[in-house]
Amino acid sequence: MPFATKPKAETARPTEVTPDLARAAYERMFLIRTFEETVKQLYATEKMPGTVHLSTGQEAVAVGICIQLKPEDYLTTTHRGHGHLIAKGCNVRGMMAEIFGKATGLCHGKGGSMHIMDPANGVLGANAIVGGGIPMTVGAALAARYLKEDRVAVAFFGDGAANQGTFHESANLAAIWKLPVLFACENNGYAEATSVKYHLSVEHVAQRASAYSMPGAIADGLDFFDVFEKTQAALEHMSAGRGPSLVECKTHRFHGHYEGDNQKYRTPAERAAYRDSLQVFRERALTLGLIRESELASIEKAVQELVADAVAFAKSSPFPSPEEITTDVYGIGSQ
Repeated sequence: MPFATKPKAETARPTEVTPDLARAAYERMFLIRTFEETVKQLYATEKMPGTVHLSTGQEAVAVGICIQLKPEDYLTTTHRGHGHLIAKGCNVRGMMAEIFGKATGLCHGKGGSMHIMDPANGVLGANAIVGGGIPMTVGAALAARYLKEDRVAVAFFGDGAANQGTFHESANLAAIWKLPVLFACENNGYAEATSVKYHLSVEHVAQRASAYSMPGAIADGLDFFDVFEKTQAALEHMSAGRGPSLVECKTHRFHGHYEGDNQKYRTPAERAAYRDSLQVFRERALTLGLIRESELASIEKAVQELVADAVAFAKSSPFPSPEEITTDVYGIGSQ
């Protein structure tokens, strides 16, 4: 079990942020931050295949949503998906090994950073195609409805994907069929290097929900508590059989679109004004008496040890053998 605390209810979704849940939330947020900052450092110094897109700064979105999901709930994510996968409970050893392209990775070293998946944990995969995971989420929700399974499906996507036909077609079908889909938009202000001020026809992605007769909420994506509250309302709507919801989380990424991005499209003043979602959480949780300083320190130490272990595991793991080049790639019929 990759977490010291147990952040998910097995049979029911959390109704409030209790001290136990607050500790679990901080553990996940700090794990995402530590994992990604470690990957950033390793990418610059180690032979790490492919590329990586980091979500540092967006931790409150991933955890505010995923901590309310049950293990069997579905999730799809994007090329910037490490945080979502960690928040859903994916094994960090397997994730780190996958990023290194090792055989012990969650996809046996064949998916890399942008294509990690973990079906046993409800994670249907990261997707390098912008908006590519959204129709998969609707399909998973439709399957759950057909099989009479008590599952919801969450599609994470960015502000750029909100302009893709896949989003609009999926939102329309989910609304028509009243499927339990949460469209979770992480609006970090940029579609690669293009500002939302240029590429969006509306001020808020959430405004587009009304075109499909579904609720559209805007959350402060740097505040775990606000994301938790807006997501909870969406899940209640879905659980009542009333169809999908859209939650737009206004956030920002600390680093560039990809490692090596010089970010000339962002001004120093813009970056200097960014808030840190971890600091926002610490201040709020301490003020509410949900967590103690000593607990924060203990969690941070345990997480750092966990990530160090994941790195050691990944480095010591073997690469896939050449004989396995087509294994898990092509579907072969029964003999």
